[in-house]
Amino acid sequence: MSRIPSLLLATALLCGTAAVAGPGAPKPFTAEDLVRLARVSDPQVSPDGRRVAYTLRETDMDANRGRNDLWLADLDARGAVSATRRLTQNPASDASPRWAPDGRGLYFLSSRGGSSQVWYLSLAGGEPQPVTDLPLDVGSFEVSPRGDRLAVSMEVFPGCADLKCTTDRKAAQGKQKASGQAYDQLFVRHWDTWKDGTLSQLFTVSLGADGKAGAPVKVSGAVQGDVPSKPFGGDEDYAFSPDGARIVFSARLADRSEPWSTNFDLYEVPADGSAPARNLTADNKAWDGQPVFLADGSLAWLAMDRPGFEADRFKVMLRGARDGKARALTADWDRSVGSLAASFDRKRLLAVAEDIGQAPLFEIDPATGARTRLVAAGQVQAFSAAPQGAVIAWAALDSPPDLFLAARGKPPARLTSVNAAALADRALAPSEQFSFAGAGGATVYGYVTKPDGWVPGKKYPIAFIVHGGPQSSFANSWSWRWNPQVFAGAGYGVVFIDFHGSTGYGQAFTDSISQDWGGKPLIDLQKGLDAALAKYDWLDGSRACSLGASYGGFMQNWIAGNWNWSDRFKCIVNHAGIFDQRMMYYTTEELWFTEWENGGPYYANPQLHEKFNPADHVAKWKTPMLVIHGALDYRVPYSQGLAAFTALQRRGIESRLLYFPDENHWILKPANSLLWHAEVIDWLDKHLKNDGPR
Repeated sequence: MSRIPSLLLATALLCGTAAVAGPGAPKPFTAEDLVRLARVSDPQVSPDGRRVAYTLRETDMDANRGRNDLWLADLDARGAVSATRRLTQNPASDASPRWAPDGRGLYFLSSRGGSSQVWYLSLAGGEPQPVTDLPLDVGSFEVSPRGDRLAVSMEVFPGCADLKCTTDRKAAQGKQKASGQAYDQLFVRHWDTWKDGTLSQLFTVSLGADGKAGAPVKVSGAVQGDVPSKPFGGDEDYAFSPDGARIVFSARLADRSEPWSTNFDLYEVPADGSAPARNLTADNKAWDGQPVFLADGSLAWLAMDRPGFEADRFKVMLRGARDGKARALTADWDRSVGSLAASFDRKRLLAVAEDIGQAPLFEIDPATGARTRLVAAGQVQAFSAAPQGAVIAWAALDSPPDLFLAARGKPPARLTSVNAAALADRALAPSEQFSFAGAGGATVYGYVTKPDGWVPGKKYPIAFIVHGGPQSSFANSWSWRWNPQVFAGAGYGVVFIDFHGSTGYGQAFTDSISQDWGGKPLIDLQKGLDAALAKYDWLDGSRACSLGASYGGFMQNWIAGNWNWSDRFKCIVNHAGIFDQRMMYYTTEELWFTEWENGGPYYANPQLHEKFNPADHVAKWKTPMLVIHGALDYRVPYSQGLAAFTALQRRGIESRLLYFPDENHWILKPANSLLWHAEVIDWLDKHLKNDGPR
């Protein structure tokens, strides 16, 4: 693989500088800046291609939460923005804008009526009007191409014939004095929620002449699985056919094997629920998802090959409308597609796939499978097809998300600058990608971010961040949690490595971490830090702290007992890290993950689970460690963090536990995020800077 140029250069070529310098010296970027920045997402181009609606999240510090509103950008004939305006401003959140097929208004989800329902806003003027008035929250929705029907998802009890049955059962449960809950099978909890017996199911509602929704009809029928999938699925899990007569949705059966299965199938059903759902992908026992219809009725979707492996390569499949035959459209492409959609004329496909530290947008020819890159650098976080190409939510290591217009053969054109004022007097640090020979001599990529106020000849302490997943990538992207800009703003040089197992470098590279968690990845981290120290003389190798969450947290526990230079790090930050592989297996929820990564169930193959078990190396620990965990983390249960802290305390090693009773695997509430950053930066300052904590 050829070396990628500086990420700073790539970002500048795409959209210019990340912020406009204000009068005087710019100030360092801080955690409070990060928390307060507006977040643009979910662009939706109008049917005539002349406008784009989007969601803008702003932080309400007093309420300690984010609030979403809808905005609209008008596009001129060249695709440039002529004006932007706020469409909604309500104490409740308004999100998920979806255009009416006639382009005269927007449907959206809002809790302004006391529950999550679908509302409609006419662009001719007037206040938003409720469309659905259902007794249960609407979790997601989609508009039929004919505009006569909505698909909506709601949480219902599987055995109930109507919504009243579900509401009655919930009311009866609420009146019980006993709080105990009994279960006969897994899942009993998932991500951050205990199961209550309901499933997210798909319904359709017809729209009357008055714009109001009729009685809901369940279309997921006898398919007993969550639609959309949990915990992160949305309306990308289902799609109307071009004529609005059919719906295809993706689901995994919620049976006894669900916690160790990745077998999602595509089901087709009449949009009016007049016939049972038909399984279209029963032959594939791995993951099938994200159905997308082309204009001629052909169906595209994403599919994996290996059952039980959530990080297998997603290839694009295409089922012809005429012959009904399915074929792999991107079998020759060693990249995993993350997001799939149709072009504006619905004759081609658009896809995002990670590629050597970037997350570009590609156009795919459905006849040949040929790919054309529409966006080269940075991270395309979301996109909506436009006549010229696509409107994208684009970000990079030194640029928070904004909307751009991406067209074939042209550099992306900026449409929004939602944080221009907030960043006008802030310094965003430049980042650079570098490569080195990692484990086995393979080419591995890493990144450095310069500290605020960098000057030649001065040495800077190091924040060495290890990403989670483990099948993920830092990439040239913007993060709302582990953002190197915050550490650079605090005066640290930031180093992070896309070690063996990272995505975007070919499926074999991604596969290489499975059953080798503490092997090649650790070697890559060691060699990567050495390479960074050799290349960037301003990094001070004698003052370094290692940090990470999830798998990155596991690696902190592993580093504590297995890094070959025991004094390389002056401190460690372990967030939600696996401490004991045995109890991780028996207490986590998604068993398919740990079974694939460790060669099967613990009881069937304890040797592989124990091969890289940090709990077995506690006797070698000596580095001061800050341990962080959330009580609602069911992916890596908080007992893992408590066990690590207990080991540190019993051994007499300097340590600190930061516990969040109201957070899951991630720290999401604004006040908690500020506390998290304060604790982490103080820990680094204490051990790496002569003047101690701030």
